[in-house]
Amino acid sequence: MALIAVLAVAFVLIVSAAILYNGLVVKRNAADNAFASVDAQLKRRFDLIPNLVESVKAYMGHEASTLTEIARLRANAVGGAQKADVEAKLGGALRGIMVAVENYPQLKASDNFMQLQRSLNEVEEQLVASRRAFNASATEYNNAIGTFPYVLFAGAFGFIRRELIEASAEERSNPNVGKLFKS
Repeated sequence: MALIAVLAVAFVLIVSAAILYNGLVVKRNAADNAFASVDAQLKRRFDLIPNLVESVKAYMGHEASTLTEIARLRANAVGGAQKADVEAKLGGALRGIMVAVENYPQLKASDNFMQLQRSLNEVEEQLVASRRAFNASATEYNNAIGTFPYVLFAGAFGFIRRELIEASAEERSNPNVGKLFKS
């Protein structure tokens, strides 16, 4: 009878450990999937940039330094530089272009540019939503690996904390919109 009790306790412990482990795997995979959604939106934005730059070049000859900076940042994003930092700077440069476009009525009237602008706005909105979904998923995962009983297994099985996507110090500061309008 004692042997059956020991086997029953061992069975319950093994099943409990398996359930906890599987729960952590599901949460980690959800966080990875959410991050992949962020990457997909970044790729969409990345693919739109050359079209946007080409469309704007004809109208904005004296804004060439901004366009060159966008092209450089896009190349760095591909080259594997600090991804979050490059993406934040790229987003800022794109916002700067959209503000500067206000000085070019012919460009604003261009159907091609307007379609590109709508596409970029849509991508930016989806990027924000993807980042929000990732942060929610990563927070749930981080909470799981840090709370009982998961914490007993997380470290032993290599479950590590996910960093949340946060705004950079530059993105948190108030932009100098007036500077964008100076030639």
